[in-house]
Amino acid sequence: MKINRYLAILVFLGSAAWIATGEFSFVGSAAGNEGEQTAETGAAATENSADAAEALQTVGVAVIPQIQHARSIKISGVTQADKSTTLTARAGGIIGELDVKQGDVVKQGDVILRIAPEGRDAAVRTAAQLLEQRKAEAKATKSLVAKGTLPTLQGDVAVSALRSAESQLEAAQAELDRLDVVVPYDGVIDVLSVEEGASVDGGTPVAKLIALDPIIGVGEVNESDLGVVRVGARADLRLVTGEIVSGTIRYVSRAAQAATRTYTVEVEVPNPDLKIPAGMTTEVILRGDPVLSTPVPRSVVALNDAGELGVRTVNDKDEVEFHPIDIVDDSTGALILGGIPKGARVIVAGQNFVGDGAKVHPVEADGETIKRLVEEATTGAM
Repeated sequence: MKINRYLAILVFLGSAAWIATGEFSFVGSAAGNEGEQTAETGAAATENSADAAEALQTVGVAVIPQIQHARSIKISGVTQADKSTTLTARAGGIIGELDVKQGDVVKQGDVILRIAPEGRDAAVRTAAQLLEQRKAEAKATKSLVAKGTLPTLQGDVAVSALRSAESQLEAAQAELDRLDVVVPYDGVIDVLSVEEGASVDGGTPVAKLIALDPIIGVGEVNESDLGVVRVGARADLRLVTGEIVSGTIRYVSRAAQAATRTYTVEVEVPNPDLKIPAGMTTEVILRGDPVLSTPVPRSVVALNDAGELGVRTVNDKDEVEFHPIDIVDDSTGALILGGIPKGARVIVAGQNFVGDGAKVHPVEADGETIKRLVEEATTGAM
């Protein structure tokens, strides 16, 4: 009985000690509780990761296709004739024939005006007859000199008389030729200053001749843009009618205008039908050599902390990078920039809300928008 009493006391004390520890679960149920706690911890971590992603600034990015683009410089200008000459009478007299009207198209070598000869043609005929006589005399004299009938000196006199007759004929013919006003090159009679029957003196202006093929577009380019312009490069003229005609740069001055510090540029454009007149206001579009460029919306351009102009991109680690740019051209639909790395993810939305080096959450922009942007940049730079 004493033994049973002692066992009961021991069991009671053990139970009391177990209850005092607070561990009431079995081994299996404890493991289950530990698993639940682990799952809850994992769920909390996932939630925290999602919150962290939501905390990153979301930006729109796009890989914009690059294009070969030639920078264009647009300046105000005017069309000019390729050549312009004032034709004058070379001899005095009465205008006997006037074969053109104002505005007529003429060819090189055409005679547009003749002054009445008034005896000058007779002088040519007289000189011609004298020349024939001197030729016969010289021939006969040479024959007699050869036979020894006449001295050699007589032969020399006859040859001298022959040469004098030739000179007289040439002078008379030249005087007669000066009665004609001849066109020196193909062109248009822009101004006709005389009428048939009018009296003119030698040197009197009778007509203004202009050559319109090619037509020349002339403008002044700034000294900062002079490095882009070179002789032989392609250039265009946008006429006041809206028509655009293409040509090449034929001349760039090497001395600046003192007042404006600009340089004269001439663009030569074919004008076979003469439909482009001289003196028309035009826009001269000069083009440099093509360079690899990226068309972007104007809103993409931003300033960094140093005040530099550029664009922001996102690298492979989703971090923001800043790239200084060179403005190649400004088209209707976009800015065309140099300095953007090939394949770069350009931030096209939200670039002003992130700093350089910040981690962001990039979202791809609409592909159709990017395609339209490139098309507008390609066609709008005109």
